[in-house]
Amino acid sequence: MKLSDKILKYRKRVIAMLHDVFWCIACTIISFSLAYGDLLFFSHKKLQFFSIILITSTIQFLCLNLSGLYRGIWRFSSTHDLLNLIRGVIAGVSFSALGIFLFNRLLDVPRSFFVIDWLMLVVTLGGGRLGYRILREYLGVRATNGDVLIRSIIVGAGAAGEQLVRDIRRTPDLRTRVVALIDDDLEKRNKSLHKVSIVGGVSDLRQAVKEYGATRVYIAIPSATSSQIDRIVKSCRDTGVEFKTLPPTKDILLGKVSIEQLREVRPEDLLGRDQVELDNKSIKDMVSNETIMVTGAGGSIGSELCRQVASFSPRKIIFFEMGEFNLYQLEQNIKQKYPDLNYEICIGDVRDRNSIEAVIKEHTPKVIFHAAAYKHVPIMENNPKEAIKTNVFGTKNVAELAAKYKVDRFVLISTDKAVRPTNVMGATKRVAEMVCQEIQGSNPETKFMLVRFGNVLGSSGSVIPLFKKQIKMGGPITVTHPEVTRFFMSIPEACQLVLQAGAIGNGGEVFLLDMGKSVKIIHLAKQMISLHGLTEDDIKIKFTGLRPGEKLYEELLLDGEDTLPTVHPLLKVAKHSGSPCSVNEIVQTLTSQEGDSVNSFKMKLKKLVEDYDYFIEKEAEVGLLIDRADSLQ
Repeated sequence: MKLSDKILKYRKRVIAMLHDVFWCIACTIISFSLAYGDLLFFSHKKLQFFSIILITSTIQFLCLNLSGLYRGIWRFSSTHDLLNLIRGVIAGVSFSALGIFLFNRLLDVPRSFFVIDWLMLVVTLGGGRLGYRILREYLGVRATNGDVLIRSIIVGAGAAGEQLVRDIRRTPDLRTRVVALIDDDLEKRNKSLHKVSIVGGVSDLRQAVKEYGATRVYIAIPSATSSQIDRIVKSCRDTGVEFKTLPPTKDILLGKVSIEQLREVRPEDLLGRDQVELDNKSIKDMVSNETIMVTGAGGSIGSELCRQVASFSPRKIIFFEMGEFNLYQLEQNIKQKYPDLNYEICIGDVRDRNSIEAVIKEHTPKVIFHAAAYKHVPIMENNPKEAIKTNVFGTKNVAELAAKYKVDRFVLISTDKAVRPTNVMGATKRVAEMVCQEIQGSNPETKFMLVRFGNVLGSSGSVIPLFKKQIKMGGPITVTHPEVTRFFMSIPEACQLVLQAGAIGNGGEVFLLDMGKSVKIIHLAKQMISLHGLTEDDIKIKFTGLRPGEKLYEELLLDGEDTLPTVHPLLKVAKHSGSPCSVNEIVQTLTSQEGDSVNSFKMKLKKLVEDYDYFIEKEAEVGLLIDRADSLQ
């Protein structure tokens, strides 16, 4: 990059630096004038004034730079920036005193000079930043009082709401004016925030929108619970105006709110889950400067795992995936976010042992995250043979080769559907768990961890994309049963906890992710309708009945399992007795035979997973029904 291009890119920082250099020099001159009480002090022969200017201004500027002052943004200057400035000035004046002492033993330099110089620097450098901020806010207020297109109301007069008011004022291009604030805190009623009145609570929102002619509502309560957000959203919907929210992150409360963070309210905002806090040190120790392999790298979970692993600066990531287009999408995303990441794209199938072995042997990964699996319940019900090949034998291939080449950690992504399964997908994932537990027993050098969690919002095949599509088409939204419930978690949250489990596991554990409270699908459907500004009169809800293999509710623990806490509050370890079958028994039982039908594969799974309550496709097959009845006795 050319020098001119660099100056253009960092022009605001360069201007700030030039401003400070000017005042460092000017304050030195003014401070000497005041200390001497004479404007012609520089004529003193022994003072060597111009050398002292060079020493003081250079040292002071370097100290200001090291204090982090130039990483701040003038228009958002705060008390934190002022403290940085004061620290920089104290260091600058102190070290410049030392520099002058080494230069000429402070000959003819009044001691009062340093006190005056410190005061002058704080006033001039701090005043310049304060003046710029005041000017920007004044211009922003004038602009928003002029040609206003959007009159907005902010729900929440706390820290996030206060910063949002200021941010809107500083951004005149938005052509937005905050006309009122809403907050349920009675102590804030009839008061004002930056000259904007707090006019009532959430229950008064509809009246406030009408009275002030508002056309948009901003929800600025990042700490709100799901029930509070649900109530606010219903009130917003009743007003008939557009509404947006701020993401529930700690950054908002730490002063990092920006208008760009405003977005549509999402279904996950209504689930009431706390933000996941990670033990980043343990994850960094596992990932940093190491080779990591992710199977099923192009899937919903796999691709997010790759992105999160990339953030911990691994030596290399191996993307193993059979879908070319999925790999292409992942690569484009990774290139954009992590341009310096070292990665290897490997197209292959976990069912192909030779393909897997070649990759593991060549790259010798330290950690393998095994996310490759068939997971769609209704499709796998009619294709149990393929589910067994991928979910069981594919897992066996990767796990055995991980042990063979002494991979340090192997993390299997499992599912809550593996607990008392009623479908092929869940049964095969339970057998995959058994395979890993058995391999762990004879291979202590590799630590095998199993992680169970429920549905992830936004993953391929989940209800959210389906509901969005159905609403876009005008309905109806299809729900299998009015009482069906599911555990939900966002994809990033699930992957963060998978990384955490992999980092803290000692081998052989079954980790359970705290999924919070289960959510009724009918409730989720109603929320989706509400978030689109519609009612159940606009979009009908149709019940289609439970599909083959589908449960009313999901579980995370098997009979006889209990949980133990871990160092992370959202991770539990299931106490289990291990696998009742050897790997050879599993292979012999599930190996395909000529003439095997859909039902016979289900019966084979039943022999391995005793609590598998399978669904027979053709109830008229008397022999199969008798076998089923015998096996359940």
